[in-house]
Amino acid sequence: MLAKDTATFLDIVSPASALLGLDPGTKTIGVAVCDERRTLASPLETIQRNGLRADLERLRQLVAQRDAKGIVLGMPVNMDGTAGRRAQSVRAFSRSIEEALGLPVLHWDERLSTVAATEAMIDAEVSRAKRSPRIDAAAAASILQGALEAFAAAASQGKIKP
Repeated sequence: MLAKDTATFLDIVSPASALLGLDPGTKTIGVAVCDERRTLASPLETIQRNGLRADLERLRQLVAQRDAKGIVLGMPVNMDGTAGRRAQSVRAFSRSIEEALGLPVLHWDERLSTVAATEAMIDAEVSRAKRSPRIDAAAAASILQGALEAFAAAASQGKIKP
C-alpha cells in the first residue's frame, strides 16, 4: 500500500521495526537500512539493475535479512517541487514493490540526496574512486535519514504517535 503521508505510513508499519530506504536510478538502486528504533540510517548496498524481477528478488532478500516492515522510496522532485521526469517510472517501481513484497511504501523527496551524500563522503576524505560505487547507497541513507528525522519531529510535536 502506498502511504499518502507520514502518519498513514507509520500507522501501517509495525512499531519498532527496521525500514529500508531506496534511491532508485536507471542503472542502480541505492539501499539503506535503519535499526528498529528508527534513529539512524546506514548505507547498505548498491544493486546493479538487472531487470525488474531480479531487482525485486534482491530487495525481497534484503527485506527478509533485515526484517524490514516498510520502504521509504526516493521520489525525483524538481527544485520547484513538481514531479521530476523520472517520477512516472519511480511510481511504477513503487507499485511493483508493493505487489511483490507486500510492504507499505512512502514516497520521500529525494532532492539533493546525492549532493548531500557526496559532500559527506568528501568531508570524510573518501577518494573519488571509492565514492563512486558507494554513492547510491549513501544517497539512499540520506533519503531514509530525512524521513526518520521527520518521523521524530512529528512525534515530538504530537502530530503522530511515536
